Amino acid sequence: MTRSELITYLVRNQPRLTAQDTAACVNEILGAIVSQLAAGKRVEIQGFGSFTVGMRVPCIGRNPRTGNKVAVPAKRTVRFKAVMELRESVGRG
Repeated sequence: MTRSELITYLVRNQPRLTAQDTAACVNEILGAIVSQLAAGKRVEIQGFGSFTVGMRVPCIGRNPRTGNKVAVPAKRTVRFKAVMELRESVGRG
């Protein structure tokens, strides 16, 4: 689901909200999540899951085209862990 599909879904299911207000809310929520993760903080949404920032250690990789060794630097990554109810409902799918 894309951001615009999410906004359309919410507008369809909440007719008293305008598309513009819904888009502003979705953008604000996603922006808050991004800013907290950029600051290295954890974001937890009850009933959905949690987002954390982890470190990936530097390593030596290979260029798939040439086979040459390439140094891959350390970097921060976002990790998501779904709550048990979400994992179970997706597993039943």
